[in-house]
Amino acid sequence: MPRLSMRFFKEDSLCLVSDRAEYLGSCLLHKGYKSSPDQFVGIFAQNRPEWIISELACYTYSMVAVPLYDTLGPEAIVHIVNKADITMVICDTPEKASVLIGNVEKGFTPTLKVIILMDLFDDDLKQRGEKSGIEILSLYDAENLGKEHFRKPVPPSPEDLSIICFTSGTTGDPKGAMITHQNIVSNAAAFLKCVEDTYEPTPDDVAISYLPLAHMFERIVQAVVYSCGARIGFFQGDIRLLADDMKTLKPTLFPAVPRLLNRIYDKVQNEAKTPLKKFLLKLAVSSKFKELQKGIIRRDSFWDKLIFAKIQDSLGGRVRVIVTGAAPISAPVMTFLRAAMGCQVYEAYGQTECTGGCTFTLPGDWTSGHVGVPLACNYVKLEDVADTNYFSVNNEGEICIKGTNVFKGYLKDPEKTQEALDSDGWLHTGDIGRWLPNGTLKIIDRKKNIFKLAQGEYIAPEKIENIYNRSQPVLQIFVHGESLQSSLVGVVVPDTDVLPSFAAKLGVKGSFEELCQNQVVREAILEDLQKIGKESGLKTFEQVKAIFLHPEPFSIENGLLTPTLKAKRGELSKYFRTQIDSLYEHIQD
Repeated sequence: MPRLSMRFFKEDSLCLVSDRAEYLGSCLLHKGYKSSPDQFVGIFAQNRPEWIISELACYTYSMVAVPLYDTLGPEAIVHIVNKADITMVICDTPEKASVLIGNVEKGFTPTLKVIILMDLFDDDLKQRGEKSGIEILSLYDAENLGKEHFRKPVPPSPEDLSIICFTSGTTGDPKGAMITHQNIVSNAAAFLKCVEDTYEPTPDDVAISYLPLAHMFERIVQAVVYSCGARIGFFQGDIRLLADDMKTLKPTLFPAVPRLLNRIYDKVQNEAKTPLKKFLLKLAVSSKFKELQKGIIRRDSFWDKLIFAKIQDSLGGRVRVIVTGAAPISAPVMTFLRAAMGCQVYEAYGQTECTGGCTFTLPGDWTSGHVGVPLACNYVKLEDVADTNYFSVNNEGEICIKGTNVFKGYLKDPEKTQEALDSDGWLHTGDIGRWLPNGTLKIIDRKKNIFKLAQGEYIAPEKIENIYNRSQPVLQIFVHGESLQSSLVGVVVPDTDVLPSFAAKLGVKGSFEELCQNQVVREAILEDLQKIGKESGLKTFEQVKAIFLHPEPFSIENGLLTPTLKAKRGELSKYFRTQIDSLYEHIQD
């Protein structure tokens, strides 16, 4: 790995990141830790250089990093600290340190003994920690202490644990996925192998780090970037300022999630308000996509200068590769991005338990509606799910993965491990896939989210939601059904940028909240959903029969989305219980 450099905190001299990692790691050893993969160190911070230094400090001495993140909620932090028997946490702000101290004061996390703080803190916090038996150290002092008690690095073996990545899940306590160094290296190497003929990262490349470092998608991005000697810039910490960060940093590698890319797509579509602008945009996308199919990827065409330059500049103007993952992305959005951005755009599929990725779209295959082919580090097979009539003989079934990227199991949870990993080492993902004629994999359902209606029909709500999301006035949608009911209902969060103009065409005006309560608007959106559903081949029983318009988006903060932006279906059904009951009463009337 290249020796990276950055300025040492509070000093003017230049200090190598590898030196800082060794000093911090030596401090951990001085404080009682051992050079062993059974030693777990908590990292509780937003994306920033010190996060990486803390992680490397663990790896330099064969210790294991355990990320904590507050989006999981206060109970989850307590659960992780106790589950991993963490005695030391490296965190960024005094506010987060205060949360950790508070847990000790209440007797929730008795194992915690040391907190190392990246930011400045006052004596009151230090004294409060001492009263609870917790030593508070600044990162600067910790590194100096390690420098004074320096220990020779003890690098890990490939099979040793690297990180315990606690998955958010949609129900129950977070599960700690045990990821090895081999898992991470094999996954990163498989990506590089996949794109070796079309994209070779160099030290001139720059990536932007804004996706949570606690998740494996961002971990793999970082591994790829550092292994090639490229650079990473960290966002300011506020996702609302990401556009400013992109323009300043001018990244060449942009890892993204569909939620962000959908916003870019929607903004462009909404700005094309006149028939002429809509025609030109459609023609521009068509022309650029035809070039792409011939292997021409560029940013200097007539259409780029006329229409797409502004979009490209909003990402810094230098992006060479965009990789999207974590959730499905619609085919129209992918086609648009590949035409408009003038760079390679790939989609990856996987989960924490296979270290981030198991399939990837191949360079040169610019078709959409699938997640590519298996990566070189793993096998993928489809297994029968007889209850819902998915059979491998029909090229359909539960997606199972086996390879060097598959995790070792869940920390101290043999029962959950056995559910995920079978005796032959196959990881059962819970996702339902279909092999397409060209050898690519399409995700069509989620095994755990399939439910049965009163008449015995099986429903896959995520498939329906992905179709309904194509409706222009819809920002988010939650499709719900019950075994005692014969039909589906939905909760729709309208798009604030689209709803006013959508309503105006119906002759309805008012505030956003008033529009959400308007019956004419609600019926028009329902009609649009059913039209799109019919065009996409949804059966009658798969169509929602009534909807409720909700003005507030589902989010991590209100507990309705996981940190990876997946719907918490159980929480959504509880949150909207009154509205759901009312919708069913309305249908029966």
